[in-house]
Amino acid sequence: MPVEPGAQSLLDQVAEAERDLVDAAARDRPDAESDAYFDAVIAADQKIEPRDAMPDAYRKTLIRQIAQHAHSEIIGMQPEGNWITRAPSLARKAILLAKVQDEAGHGLYLYAAAETLGVDRAELYEQLLSGRQKYSSIFNYPTVTWADVGAIGWLVDGAAIVNQVPLCRCSYGPYARAMIRVCKEESFHQRQGFQSLYVLARGTRKQRDMAQDAVNRWWYPSLAMFGPPDGDSTHSAQSMAWKIKRYSNDDLRQRFVDMTVQQAEVLGVNLPDPDLRWNEERGHYDFTQPDYEELMRVIKGDGPCNRERMANRRNAVESGAWVAEAASAYAAKHNNRQEAMA
Repeated sequence: MPVEPGAQSLLDQVAEAERDLVDAAARDRPDAESDAYFDAVIAADQKIEPRDAMPDAYRKTLIRQIAQHAHSEIIGMQPEGNWITRAPSLARKAILLAKVQDEAGHGLYLYAAAETLGVDRAELYEQLLSGRQKYSSIFNYPTVTWADVGAIGWLVDGAAIVNQVPLCRCSYGPYARAMIRVCKEESFHQRQGFQSLYVLARGTRKQRDMAQDAVNRWWYPSLAMFGPPDGDSTHSAQSMAWKIKRYSNDDLRQRFVDMTVQQAEVLGVNLPDPDLRWNEERGHYDFTQPDYEELMRVIKGDGPCNRERMANRRNAVESGAWVAEAASAYAAKHNNRQEAMA
């Protein structure tokens, strides 16, 4: 039976009041009881949801990690976006456009997940623009040839998949659920990059050299994507205890190397590490670690494209401000009309 508009409005108010009572009860719950509930959920490998009691440190860690992830998706549109107008064919252009659009969508999913923790995306965005929050160091390297687009898809998105698939089992529900779709799309991006390099590696001598050059330049930055060694990682141990992360930086890096060596053989390219070889005793490939001092310099803002990436982002915000203002004005007008009708 249809509900009258006025009655529906009253029902909405009652529902909102009930939610406020639940929130108040959670806030007033004794700390010991709250901690016991949180610990029990984590121990049972279940999900913490937005209205559940959680330690402030857990909430802050999630906000930092999810925000950095969201910022990385948004900034990560730039290196490949640089080649949209110069893609070698209409099909390649369409594929690249779709991929860059996907990255924008990933950023929106993740900002939405962060907002369930009580932070506004506008605040997170302001922290990115002011430099108080970071994004992945990998996006501060230039894309100098078309082969770089393929190398990013194969290596960078491949590293992202290794790092992010375990996040589908993250202890925080909204983040874990967002990552399911993100990882499906990143898997497609990795295959697209692999296919692009595969074509180049079987082309002319100049195309093969271009593909190998791109792999040479992106290999070590991709290894650095997993972060500093476990002994130097500030947050890794606690994040694993809370089951935000499932594996350490070094474990994930090793998985990536083991996976990529075999793919490189299929592609017909060489990974630029003379010490890369199979270790029968360990059951893994030995490899040269990336330059972690360079990683820290890039994170602190001294990478090849740090200033360019942030300048482009700030310019996009300023030049697109009228769109946000128009959308806000339309939304306010629509809401006022709905309230008047009710």
